[in-house]
Order: sequence, then C-alpha cells, then structure tokens
Amino acid sequence: MKLIFLGATHEVTGSCTYLEAAGKKILIDCGMEQGPDTYENEDLPVPASQIDLVLLTHAHIDHSGKLPLLYQRGFRGPIFATRATTDLCDIMLRDSAHIQMFEAEWKNRKGKRAGKEEVTPLYDMEDAQGAISCFVSCEYHETIWISEHIKIRFVDAGHLLGSSSIEVWIEENGTEKKIVFSGDIGNTNQPIIKDPEYIKEADYVVMESTYGDRSHGPRPDYMKELSDVIQRTFDRGGNVVIPSFAVGRTQEMLYFIRQIKEEKRIKGHEEFEVYVDSPLAIEATQIFMKHMFDDFDEEAAALIEKGINPISFPGLKTSVTSEESKKINSDEKPKVIISASGMCDAGRIKHHLKHNLWRAECTILFVGYQAIGTLGRAIAEGTDKVKLFGEEIEIHAEIAQLTGISGHADNEGLIRWISALEKKPKRVFIIHGEDRVAEGFAERLRKEKRLNAYAPFSGTIFDLATGEFIKEAQPVKIDKTKNMSPATLKANTVFARLLAAGQRLLTVIWHNEHGANKDLAKFTSQIQALCDKWDR
Repeated sequence: MKLIFLGATHEVTGSCTYLEAAGKKILIDCGMEQGPDTYENEDLPVPASQIDLVLLTHAHIDHSGKLPLLYQRGFRGPIFATRATTDLCDIMLRDSAHIQMFEAEWKNRKGKRAGKEEVTPLYDMEDAQGAISCFVSCEYHETIWISEHIKIRFVDAGHLLGSSSIEVWIEENGTEKKIVFSGDIGNTNQPIIKDPEYIKEADYVVMESTYGDRSHGPRPDYMKELSDVIQRTFDRGGNVVIPSFAVGRTQEMLYFIRQIKEEKRIKGHEEFEVYVDSPLAIEATQIFMKHMFDDFDEEAAALIEKGINPISFPGLKTSVTSEESKKINSDEKPKVIISASGMCDAGRIKHHLKHNLWRAECTILFVGYQAIGTLGRAIAEGTDKVKLFGEEIEIHAEIAQLTGISGHADNEGLIRWISALEKKPKRVFIIHGEDRVAEGFAERLRKEKRLNAYAPFSGTIFDLATGEFIKEAQPVKIDKTKNMSPATLKANTVFARLLAAGQRLLTVIWHNEHGANKDLAKFTSQIQALCDKWDR
C-alpha cells in the first residue's frame, strides 16, 4: 500500500501520482507539463501496460494531457472520470494530439530546408482516440467498487465543469485507509459552476497548492472591471484581446459579457462584437451547454429556467477555420477577441498578439494564471518586446489583468478546504505548486493547523500502511535532453515506443497464463515468427 509522487511536485503542472494497493496499480491524473520544467520527474515505476486503471480529477491538460502517451505505451485499462470530464477530454485530448502533430510537421518543414533531423510528435490522433475509448463516466457521489478491496467516489471540486476531488478507500491485509486526492480546488462564487464541496474525513490527503502563497483579496466587481477595460479600449479605437483557456475561462468571460450587454454598460459601442477564435473553445462551450441543467450553479440555473442561455448573446461570433480567424484583425471596428491558449504559448492567440501588441489603442487583458517561463507571464510582467513567428514585436498596447478571477482557491480557500476535515489526517502531501509556494504552504499547515504536512519531490515513496517514508527523493534540476542531438532524441522516442510494445506483449502473455493450450500454442508460434523476422 504505497504512494509514489511523480509529477507536479514543487511545480504547477504535470500532475501524476502512482498508487499501488490491494493488488492494483493506479494512476491519479496523468498530466502534461506546461511551460519550462524546473525539476526532473521520475518515470512510471512499472510499464504503462501494467497500470490497471487511472482516476482523473478533471480535464485540464496538465492533469490529462499524457493519457494518449500512456495509451501509446501500452495502457488499456479504464480511465474513471465524471461525465463532464469525459466529454471535455474527448475534445481536449484530440486537440492536444492535433497540436503535437501540427508542431512536429511545422518543425520538420522548417528543419528539412536546414538539413535537420525529423521531429517525432509526442503522440498522434490514434493515440488520443485510443485513450478516449478507455474512459468510464461516473456520477458525483456515486460509490464505485473498482476491485474487491478498493472503492472510490468523486465529489465536486468547483474548479471546472466536471472537476472533482477523489476519495479512495483501500482495504489490504486487514488494514483500511482512506486517501483523498484534492485535484484542483476551485475558487468560491465563480460564475456558472458550483462551489467546491468539503470532505469530512481522510487518513491521508494529497492536496494542491497553486495559490498557497497569496490571497485573491476581496471579491472584485468583475462586471465593472471588465466593463471599464472594454469601454476605454473601444473609446481609443482598439481591440480587447483576451488570452483565455478554451475550457472554463472562455465560458466565464462569455457569462460576464452577456450580463454587460444586457445591462448596457458599454456606452457608444452597444452593438460591439465578441469573437471566440478557438475551435476547442467553441466545442467546449457546446459541452457546457449540454451539462448546464445538471452541473451549473444556482445563479446560472435560474437564468436557464427563465429561458436565458447564460453564455450566449447577440454579437457573439465564432471562427473555426484559419481563414475566418485571419479576417478578424482585418476588420478595423473595435471588438473583443477571446482566443487560446491562455498562457499565450500556442494556438491562435499568438497571431492576435502579433496584430495587436504593437498598437497603443489596444488592450491585452489577462484573465488567468500565467506560469513562470510562458509568453503570457513575460507580457504580464512588463517585457517591452517579444518575438512572434520570427518577428520582433514592440509592446505598446495596454496590458491589464482582471484581478481576483481565478479557477483556483487562494490560500484562505485552501485553508478552508483542509480545515473541513473533522479529524486531523495522518499526513497531508502538498503538490501542484511552485517550489517556494509548496514549501511555504506546507509550513503554514504545520504551524497554523498543526498538521503533518510535507511537500514531496518527484520519486518520493510513502508506505500508507506503516505511515513511513520508503524513500524521500531529492530535487534534480538537470535537463537530461539538453545536449542531445535531434537524431538522438528521435531515436530515443521511437525506441521507447518499441520497448513499450514489448512490455505490453509481456503483460498480455501473463494475462493469458491460464488460457487454453491450443490458443497458447498459436500465440507462441506468432511471437516466434515475429522474433525470427526481426532477430538480426
């Protein structure tokens, strides 16, 4: 009965924790790292083909983005998630695969002219579709037995449509333990989705700490702040460009703008247009509409009962094709442009930044977290120029931030969440926070709440039965791929796929241990023939 911490340790992205108990090998989240990596992450302790199942807290790519890679490496087990998370991952994982393939193709097109080695995408659309086929949809508060000795339950984390904290009960060798994985804990009083639910008991807690060092402050008047930005920008004749996460934050912006339009807060530009320029955001908005009757909060539900769509309004326009996207900036009329990605590192937002950053009449409005090392963080912190598509762009646009709007609980929200436990857990593991934030929040829990809190590094192993560490890993800041040539990296990637296929074959062999002799003999002959072909 042990936990191994793999990803989002002293970092904000790449969530992944391994749980081995009652004969099952389980992953909680399998996320992609976004932005620069500070520390090396440990690999899975077993081949992907030996992972029995995945528990997914929510659809954001830093929690789900490596599921296609897991599938590519041989995983074929179930992925348990809420209904809305399942629907969102259907589009988000396909979009992620598209990005991987597009970027590899773009690099190869440029690299070929320069005589560089071919780049291989991390995974492709077939891998994404394979991962999507593994999803098992679950209801909130439904108790699900995933084996004779393990049961789980999803409760609403209030962070994103379908987001959850996951309760896991394990019985092994007469010992029963309950572990809670917080997922990303939501901010209270967010538009559209419900507030986070609180959990009353746990033996162990694995908890996020994204905003563990700061407060969002008093709840701001979002309507006024957003209205003021739009008004002064339109009065200057400029565009308001909003880099926004396609799932969650985009829908919140639409919710606010619908109300602004309804209340006629923008004077002299009442019929202004709003462009959502992200195919993913458009699909995600449709999924929000699909789940609005079950998963929206009371305020949004009240609008629905009146026949009002909370995230739609006159003047809302969407662009799907690249041609439609290009036309947005050719129109000189002031407008709001909402585009992904939220941290400006990929997607169509980079094109809109190229067309608007240099214009003093425009505003770039940040409405979400900007990770260290991302383009969005650099712009938000005041850099005076950036390079986009090989061109240096001077920044003259107004740079603004919508204060206090966050899908994450702040430090006080995190304290409220952990304080809801009626009995102190044996230990609280702090993950999903920048280095100093995770350490600082763990220290606060130790001092203020007298909790046994600890921020593990990747590779830390903890025995849940004995309550002792098997291994306390130390941080490793070395970039192992730093000095590798493109050819070596490509070879490593391709060989990793081959090795994973071999490991999966071994797993399949063990699964057939008690098969019929006739079938086993046929299987053996097929393997031998394959070996004869490739043994050289």
